[in-house]
Amino acid sequence: MNNYSGSRKFHLALKRCFDFVIGLLAIIVLFVIPVFEVVFIAIRLSSKGPALFKQKRIGKDKEPFMMYKFRTMIVEQYDKDGKEIMSEDRITPIGRILRKLSLDELPQLFNILNGTMSIIGPRPMLDYQAERCTEEENGRFAMRPGMTGWAQVKGRNNIQWTERIQYDLEYIRNYSIWFDVKILFMSVITVFKREGTDVKTEYRGVDRFSKAYHEEEDRS
Repeated sequence: MNNYSGSRKFHLALKRCFDFVIGLLAIIVLFVIPVFEVVFIAIRLSSKGPALFKQKRIGKDKEPFMMYKFRTMIVEQYDKDGKEIMSEDRITPIGRILRKLSLDELPQLFNILNGTMSIIGPRPMLDYQAERCTEEENGRFAMRPGMTGWAQVKGRNNIQWTERIQYDLEYIRNYSIWFDVKILFMSVITVFKREGTDVKTEYRGVDRFSKAYHEEEDRS
């Protein structure tokens, strides 16, 4: 047990070093190429609003943090009649391309540098989603959330949240630096195949982690 614990601590320390070095190198390269600049300008020219989008998410030990992304939606949340616009209908043409290529996630490299996120880990939940986790499901908050993870390469947006959480728990139980390397390579393949970027109709608002479900609970 002690050897296992010591090995895990070593792998976790190595994980943080790996995150910082790879995150810093990626940021430098993306500024030099220059991917960040091109995406920033494309967003600003194609729709009104800031290029960066920030949102409170729940991280390790259920601590809230501010997560950064490139904005992929219009800033308006309601139409001229005051009716809420569905998220899928708010995505801009540039935003759709960014999501297909996973470029909207790149600002999370800064989250990696400040220690609120990791390259590999469970995807960060919204606060209302975290509140709905069972005691067992809360185990997913034992590690920093990641830009990508085991659940991402196993189905991304097209598996139910309850299934994603089980993949998160499996990842945490079996964590090693080699598991991270495997997931990283699988993530690259997933991005190139552009799998799971468009949410299928049957996976929208059908479980207790969806916003729609929350609203139904409020009305009951």
